[in-house]
Amino acid sequence: MSSSLSRRTLLRRTAAGGLAVAGLSGCSTGPPPGTATWSMWSNGPEEGKVWASFGDYVEKRMHVKSVSTLTPSDSYATKLDLQLVSGTASLVTGINGWMVPTYAARGAHRPLDDLIADDPDFDLDDFYPAIRSISSFAGKTYGIGFDVAPTVLYYNKTLLDKHGIDPPSPTEPMTWETLRDLAIELSGPKDSYGFTCGPAIDDLVSWIYSAGGNVINDKGDASALDAPEARHAIEFVIDLFVKDRATPPITNLVSAKASGAALSNFLQGNVAFMQNGPWQVLNVRKAPFEWDIVPFPAGPAGSKPRVSGSSFGIPSGVKGSDLDLAWRLLKTLTSTGALDIYATAGRNNPARRSSGSAFKPPPANLGVVQKILKGEVGGGHPFDVTTNWNRVRLLMGQELPRAFLGDLTVAETIENINPRLNVLMRQHRDAVRQADRRGERG
Repeated sequence: MSSSLSRRTLLRRTAAGGLAVAGLSGCSTGPPPGTATWSMWSNGPEEGKVWASFGDYVEKRMHVKSVSTLTPSDSYATKLDLQLVSGTASLVTGINGWMVPTYAARGAHRPLDDLIADDPDFDLDDFYPAIRSISSFAGKTYGIGFDVAPTVLYYNKTLLDKHGIDPPSPTEPMTWETLRDLAIELSGPKDSYGFTCGPAIDDLVSWIYSAGGNVINDKGDASALDAPEARHAIEFVIDLFVKDRATPPITNLVSAKASGAALSNFLQGNVAFMQNGPWQVLNVRKAPFEWDIVPFPAGPAGSKPRVSGSSFGIPSGVKGSDLDLAWRLLKTLTSTGALDIYATAGRNNPARRSSGSAFKPPPANLGVVQKILKGEVGGGHPFDVTTNWNRVRLLMGQELPRAFLGDLTVAETIENINPRLNVLMRQHRDAVRQADRRGERG
């Protein structure tokens, strides 16, 4: 059976080896040579079971011992940073899409293009274009995807039926105006609301993309939040909270900014529409009411929700025979068979086209996810992030909630954000240039 390294074990081994953040390393008592080691974030026992099945699959296909290091998502990036610096990272590591540019620009993970080119049996075209884009940086591939999905709109069918409202179309995205009208109409009774989403930039970007805007300008060196398209999108969402009163009121910013706040609101059964990703399907299946999903609402530029994804990559320190093992392991973890395990468990939409059929209803409209990725319904926009996106998120997280509370107008909020955001964008531009120069030197 595959095994998993606990956090306590990792820290004990790190201490025993004399490892420090400065990058000094000593002896390690880690797994023996030839072990397929890999790391991934995991929240709760259900996800743990999925990754245990992955470990069993690795051992069955590769005939080697599998050892996975599983860490809660909130602390995964911090732990991976420590492991990469100290030389204790696994042969293969999970990378959330928004972190790919960060690790690639630092040189913490290696490009995979040479391994792909030398492997005639590996079919990169089987992966959706969006995840290939998300897993790349500066024209090079740094990860092989295991999941990819667009933001969609969940709706409470029971609540809509109660008000005599027909379900939204699963093939024609509703307009922003229609969503706003419905959200206001369904917010009339006490403690009943039309819409919910998180007061965060990661939720706002779907509206910004659908308005024809972006957070980053075309050159990647300045903020684009003050452009008319981005401003219009942010004002639309803020108005749902502040002017239209069509959302659950924010009474506690700490809980409102929590990743599961919108889901918690929706599961109470008194919210008609929720913006979220297919990765929440497993959780929403616990809802005591009928529900389904439809494409993200269409703005001035159409329905272009954020498409997010995650991948597996190989740290730059992996060399020689370990690199051969790491590539075999990465291919196994992202194979159709492995992703079928992931999809059948209902965790999210798999990154491979050939695994798409394994992700089955309920809900009835779940096939919409693949249709959006294929461009058959609505559309999608790969998540555009910077090499310092975590700092961008922190900045936005400090300032945006004030607009959601109505303490500041959108114009005032953007005026407060932009000077600091422009500094981060220039730092991003410099990081990209440095990475390009490092690549030219080979």
